[in-house]
Amino acid sequence: MSTNDADLVHLTELLSLARVLPVLRLPTAGEALAAVDACARAGAVVVELTTTTPGWTDTVSVARRRWPGLAIGVGTVTTTAHARVALERGVDFLVSPYPVPHVRESLPAGAVLVEGGMTVAEVVTAGAHGLAKLFPAHVGGPAFLRSVLAVAPGVRIIPTGGIQLASVDEWLAAGAYAVGVGTDLLAQPDLGAALARFARS
Repeated sequence: MSTNDADLVHLTELLSLARVLPVLRLPTAGEALAAVDACARAGAVVVELTTTTPGWTDTVSVARRRWPGLAIGVGTVTTTAHARVALERGVDFLVSPYPVPHVRESLPAGAVLVEGGMTVAEVVTAGAHGLAKLFPAHVGGPAFLRSVLAVAPGVRIIPTGGIQLASVDEWLAAGAYAVGVGTDLLAQPDLGAALARFARS
């Protein structure tokens, strides 16, 4: 990796330690910010907001000021405008649900984009850039992830979509680099304990 990949290296290191990526897809900006606060106070080192939350840009700005040491990403980035605004607001990484080559081509050097995919070709192609998102992961389940890694063992894959916290161990055992968990994570009575259970010391 080149010096332009420093942010990617940092993100992969954080995900390797955390092993769970909180995906905060919420209906309002206030709820999304509250979720960031809860995750940060519980010890999370990385979170992902999404462009599907109305007012997501303001949420990113406030969260960036409030939690300067937290790695903040924005998901459901499908347009160059999404990417540009997110980077202007200070996000550390971008995530898409499917291949977005037009977005990748528009990024400044060093910007991190984790592209999503559902087919073997899509996931492996995305992984060639450092990290890949398997989405929607619940469709194929851990067995599909194992099959992908059987033909592309070096790809670092983050399954996301419809994953319950109780199944994270199964995904990790199947070879997931980290696992994206949303609603079920926030429903845990002790968020800190839930995050700590999977984190590497």
